Amino acid sequence: MVTENLTYPENIERAVDFLRAKVDYPIQVGIVLGSGQSEVLSNLENEVQVPYKQIPFFPQSTVKGHKGVLSFGFLAGVAVAVMQGRVHAYEGHHPANLGFPIRVMANLGVQAFIFTNSAGAINTSYHPGDFIVIADHLNLMGINPLTGEHFSEWGDRFVDMSNAYHPTLRSYAKLAFEKNQIPYQEGVYAAMHGPTYETPAEVKMLRTLGADLAGMSTVPEVIVAKQMGVRVLAISLVTNMGAGIEEKPLHHDEVTEIAQKALPKLRLIIENVLEQIDAE
Repeated sequence: MVTENLTYPENIERAVDFLRAKVDYPIQVGIVLGSGQSEVLSNLENEVQVPYKQIPFFPQSTVKGHKGVLSFGFLAGVAVAVMQGRVHAYEGHHPANLGFPIRVMANLGVQAFIFTNSAGAINTSYHPGDFIVIADHLNLMGINPLTGEHFSEWGDRFVDMSNAYHPTLRSYAKLAFEKNQIPYQEGVYAAMHGPTYETPAEVKMLRTLGADLAGMSTVPEVIVAKQMGVRVLAISLVTNMGAGIEEKPLHHDEVTEIAQKALPKLRLIIENVLEQIDAE
């Protein structure tokens, strides 16, 4: 059963007003953290934590490894809003509701988003623990968060998805990886509906289509951010090889375990990117 569509201007406004009563300064950067990565940005300066369940109409995360807390504070001198965990289509959320948090953060002043996720490798040159700067995506989820009634105050009905992943922000990420001597690659992310992992045949199909990674998130958020005119950076952490590449079953616990090990490096990269955004 899919949840009711709650993504309307008046509901966004209610959530924004609720949060502005707790944080009265403009938020510069919104950060959405993927599976097993909720703690990567703990201990923000002047941190204020707000559980999703307290925010009017805010969609709730039900997946292990997604804490379900929106944190505000300062990191590398930048005012940030950090989603410790996200919501997914496979949890039964209406497609429009996947973008609800993005619209809220944009209305709090966010000028750039940093999305992270845990993903499976389609490209056989990738390995668990690798970082990939997303250059483009394939939306194979069968849904789009812009489906339904259009509200002109949110942006165009027909959104140009060229350079969905902003070239300048991608250059900041590359500089951060190089500065810290952390290996990285660029790649194309295929968004799948989930919650099942891909079959070996689907992995072969995705490779033929030009995908380097597969995951179950991020793309609906990117689409909404792009509609609202907010720049996007997305970084994937490879947590497993796609089915059929290695002869072993896939488990969510493996995803969260790999993610936990990568947290110090991921925090360092995000901090360095924020420093470059702050210097603009």
